[in-house]
Amino acid sequence: MPIARPIQPEDASPEVRAVFDDIMATRKTDWINDFWKVLAHHPPTLKRTWESLKQVMAPGGALDPLTKEMIYIAVSVTNGCEYCIASHTASARAKGMTEPMLGELMGVIGMANETNALVKAYQVEVDERFR
Repeated sequence: MPIARPIQPEDASPEVRAVFDDIMATRKTDWINDFWKVLAHHPPTLKRTWESLKQVMAPGGALDPLTKEMIYIAVSVTNGCEYCIASHTASARAKGMTEPMLGELMGVIGMANETNALVKAYQVEVDERFR
């Protein structure tokens, strides 16, 4: 059960509405997802999180937008965030991720988590060559 209900745009304060408007303009949509609506309970967190996400996920960097979304999926799977897995999978599909790409990504995520766990369990020291 959620600890906070989403704040709908029509019920938002002017400060929150300004962030919602920027999200919609940046994403070229007329919809705000529930993540942002819940963060609206604390406008400074909403604004800071949106500004950071907007900067990190912006096109034009060394990583293309699809790669960024796929990294987001990988971290979300590892952290067990169902909401983030769903939203970033939808976004990655919209940016061109195919089902075979998703399947391969999940295989890499699973393997990385398995080998990370084994390294941690065995407390394997980093090879000098890797330093």
